[in-house]
Amino acid sequence: MNIEQLNADYGIADQLQFSLGKGDFPIIKINNAHAQAMISVYGGQVLSYRPTSAPEDLMFMSEQAYYQTGKAIKGGTPICWPWFGPDPEGLGRASHGFVRNRLWTVQSTSTTPNQETTVKLGLADTSETQGIWPHSFDLSIEFTIGSTLKIELITHNTGKQPFSITQALHTYFQVGDIAPLRVKGLADAVYIDKVDGGVQKQQSGEIAIAEEVDRIYLGVSPALVVEDPTLNRRIEITASGSQTAVVWNPWVDNSAKMADLEDDDYQKFVCVETANAANEVIEMQPGTAYSLSADYRIVQL
Repeated sequence: MNIEQLNADYGIADQLQFSLGKGDFPIIKINNAHAQAMISVYGGQVLSYRPTSAPEDLMFMSEQAYYQTGKAIKGGTPICWPWFGPDPEGLGRASHGFVRNRLWTVQSTSTTPNQETTVKLGLADTSETQGIWPHSFDLSIEFTIGSTLKIELITHNTGKQPFSITQALHTYFQVGDIAPLRVKGLADAVYIDKVDGGVQKQQSGEIAIAEEVDRIYLGVSPALVVEDPTLNRRIEITASGSQTAVVWNPWVDNSAKMADLEDDDYQKFVCVETANAANEVIEMQPGTAYSLSADYRIVQL
């Protein structure tokens, strides 16, 4: 991608510009009346988002993240698609699908009447993706950067055969300290405990994280909250097109084992993911579309 051409075609004066980031991946820098943000065209993910009213970034980004073709970037908002978790057919394909390590195409940028910035990226099937997953698709992701961050992932089945997907916005939220943090809105929800072999359990009260957590919550409310007393804020998550949510923190041992995390990074983030996962499989007929979206708001306390 030619940066000069991208700026000529899609740059917005005093608000949006393209540049080369780490790994020479094209990135989009946004600075408007509401917020600052950075989006990676590789992976189609937000790397940074900070409203003007917030002293700290919403996103966690690992200092050890890979910025290499074929690798996922650890942090921000990676996209899991067309499956969440392990290969659903047991064919040895990579976990979480193949779009988080692909270069997307810039489709449009614009400014809304109230000075929000929108960016739309797209990804369609190729002979390579057909070799991984033999279906025709047109995938788009639209970011709206304003006083909140909205992400909408839209899947179009452009082929002649139905297909099914699971997916997630695998969002890494920066936290001041994992110990006092609480995730609210999932009390009494049933969840699949992936740390305990996929056993179904029921959540009792708010979620506190004091060990490895890898859970898929079923039949969830569209509104969840991450309470972070250390940063004196809460993160409000409003989902659409989703009835499952994933909560993940790798904890001590896994953080130390992952080359793209620092040993103590488990203390600095929590993933609360808007998803269609586990039993929430989206069946798509030819010519249909499906939208999964999340809106993230920082409320300073």
